[in-house]
Amino acid sequence: MLNLILFGPPGAGKGTQSEKILSQYGLKHISTGDLLRAERSAGTDLGNKANDFISKGELVPDAVVIGMVKNYMTENVDANGFIFDGFPRTIAQAEALDSMLQEFNTEISIVLGLEVEEDELVKRLLLRGETSGRADDQNEETIRNRFQEYLNKTLPIQNYYSEKNKYNGVVGIGDIDEIFSQLCSHLDKF
Repeated sequence: MLNLILFGPPGAGKGTQSEKILSQYGLKHISTGDLLRAERSAGTDLGNKANDFISKGELVPDAVVIGMVKNYMTENVDANGFIFDGFPRTIAQAEALDSMLQEFNTEISIVLGLEVEEDELVKRLLLRGETSGRADDQNEETIRNRFQEYLNKTLPIQNYYSEKNKYNGVVGIGDIDEIFSQLCSHLDKF
């Protein structure tokens, strides 16, 4: 089973590359945002717990998110593997994910990091903001704040998985297909 975390700052190209990876390798996509929306609309116990936090403007606790990921994996036990999108975002989440995966007798196979400089990200996100209408992609200060949040809270996951010899960085600048080819060169080892 191939379990992949595609990692990188906002605007690095994770969404674009995820779609290509899903198609090429037949993996199941685990987006915690999508799982939250699905569980909430289905009115599950976890969805109701999440609603309690979201309605107060609070972050959904790691245990609830891990529960949703576990439910999704249980429903897809015959999958070739999973690509984790937007999760984990903290060391505590990475540790919880690793622990939960042990229950399925599997682990994170590889973490691929799309590495892009801040100024390039700002340029990309401002362009995306023009075409998508996303408010959070239309203000340079907001974009730079999101990048700082990424550096402060999410980037430490790179070290966490590097210590486990699972992190592989890929330059996320250039032709989309060339970047995909570099990602595949790492994935094909599995």
